[in-house]
Amino acid sequence: MPDTQMRGSVVFLTLYDICEEICLPEVREILRVQPPGREPSFKHPAPEYVRFERPPVVEGLDEFTLAAGEKVRGRIKYYDYGVAVVELVLAFEGGWQLLIDLSSRYAGGLEIERQASQVAKQRVARVARALSKPYDNWLSEDYFIFHITEIEGHPTAAEVCLHHQSQIARIVRGESAPLSDAERNEVLQSAMSYYPEDLVVIGWNGAFLYDTAAGGETTIQLLEYANSQLLEFRYYDEVLTRRLRQVYQSLDRGTGFFARWRLARAAARLYTLLLDVTELTERADNSIKFLSDMFSARLYRLAASKVGVPDYKELVDRKLRTADNLYRFMVEQFNQARAFALEVLVVVILIVELGALFWPLHAK
Repeated sequence: MPDTQMRGSVVFLTLYDICEEICLPEVREILRVQPPGREPSFKHPAPEYVRFERPPVVEGLDEFTLAAGEKVRGRIKYYDYGVAVVELVLAFEGGWQLLIDLSSRYAGGLEIERQASQVAKQRVARVARALSKPYDNWLSEDYFIFHITEIEGHPTAAEVCLHHQSQIARIVRGESAPLSDAERNEVLQSAMSYYPEDLVVIGWNGAFLYDTAAGGETTIQLLEYANSQLLEFRYYDEVLTRRLRQVYQSLDRGTGFFARWRLARAAARLYTLLLDVTELTERADNSIKFLSDMFSARLYRLAASKVGVPDYKELVDRKLRTADNLYRFMVEQFNQARAFALEVLVVVILIVELGALFWPLHAK
């Protein structure tokens, strides 16, 4: 039986956490690009209700060729909360087996990661003056999306799911061999449709998307945003882990009188970090609004849960609570030390005054 023919593209997303904040107006000035009109373009007109608070700056990339000979086009995006995204797009035309082969070849592969890393380093260097507190080491996340815009026979989403369950599951998982029934069903539980002719199946490292070019842009943008959130919470988790380790080491050195005085400085640094992380997480959380587009909100929540955003967010929240408790403990220890010092000082002053009062009598 001949393989069903399809047309579409593979979208490779590689995200980097490059700094604490990016000044988007300055990036636009450096790159000489105009602010976007509407972004993203959602399923139905709702530009006033579903929008980015600060749309990313987008810069086009020159087309280049991969080792296997495939030509790739792309672009890089800069988000105000310190994330740069390299998006590489590989067009394809063929059957299901071609998609499975491409998925198993590039899912977790190093070639795309190397190409994206080179592009990111070159492009970010050009906008270096727009970066606030750039990081020496970049955390990264990668995600791939098989975006099919046309399938032979124009089947509906339900027909695609019914007749090609095994292929979709293998593409989402990046596996060349057939999956078990349980794993296939687990993958297909994350399927969503808005119209009868569109379909998205979301996995933790890849997604299958059947939609028009314009409709697919919305889903790709939301998947990209969910992965950028994951990257941010991973970074906050690492920062809090390092700072909490330092605090525990300070406490291990003892809580004697002089050690308690040193805790005041450590407590101030910890509280500053608490404020910074809270501000950054709120800004990242609130950078996109889904106030009226319920489908987009549900799609984002599904994507976020699949890539692990809620898990890392819970880790960060838990460490923030731990840090807050440690801050209160250190402040209490410092206050006790200060109160003790004041008491000692009062006693010393009293002894000096009594000595001054009775010394003349003793001298007589």
